[in-house]
Amino acid sequence: MAIPTSLLADLEPGMIAVLGLPSDENSSFQRGAAEAPFRIREILRSGATNWCTESGLDLGTEPSLIDLGDLDLGVGATAFLQIEEAVGKLLARGVKLLCLGGDHAITFPIIKAFAQQYDQLNILQIDAHPDLYDEFEGNRQSHACAFARIMEARLATRLVQVGIRAATLHQLEQAERYGVEMNSMADWRPDLPLSFTGPLYLSLDMDALDPAFAPGVSHPEAGGLSTRDVIALIRRLKAPLVGADIVECNPERDEAGVTVAAAAKFLKEIAGLMIQQD
Repeated sequence: MAIPTSLLADLEPGMIAVLGLPSDENSSFQRGAAEAPFRIREILRSGATNWCTESGLDLGTEPSLIDLGDLDLGVGATAFLQIEEAVGKLLARGVKLLCLGGDHAITFPIIKAFAQQYDQLNILQIDAHPDLYDEFEGNRQSHACAFARIMEARLATRLVQVGIRAATLHQLEQAERYGVEMNSMADWRPDLPLSFTGPLYLSLDMDALDPAFAPGVSHPEAGGLSTRDVIALIRRLKAPLVGADIVECNPERDEAGVTVAAAAKFLKEIAGLMIQQD
């Protein structure tokens, strides 16, 4: 569906809007991430958890948080255009946006819209993979290429990556080419210095987590972050967080619902941070 006009009318500057982008057509190896927005909402509404953040904010009673549902996306270039246009309309209303993917390919059209609204945009990418391939399996819009597209189009001033542990030589060369600040898991420590000036966009790929904490991803990579590592990282961000996405949760590989639960937890902590920064 398109975003209902009635919901758009309720938006005010500073509100936090949640938008589902259930697309996984650009996934390699395995699909399933398109189911994640529904499953994340399902667990939040199930009674298995509540809407409180670790700082004590009850999002269930927070008037500045609104769920806009999912976009009914087409395929190919049409889907990317729909995403860019929808995000652009929301940003024009002065809201902060938290998108639920879907695979990581959705981040490119999201950032295209953000770059029109924000000068000097910074991106923090938490991920096992750099997603810097020039093309992957013949597809330049692959989820493995999203940040190559972003950086070649100069849509961000800085791209800082955390959690990387599966970078190919080609992607390392791409990182150098585009000035990407890549922090590998080999160098991870809980107090890793992360400082940003200006507006910040957070892109959180669920495979950044070690498979022990998030088995429900299409490309599990051992040796990753813990759920607590990611929560702590989110909570210590000081730059104004204007947008975020949570991507690559694959419920088809998540038999016990551990990964969906982690994604729901991250949604709460990210939304809570956005609200508290206002």
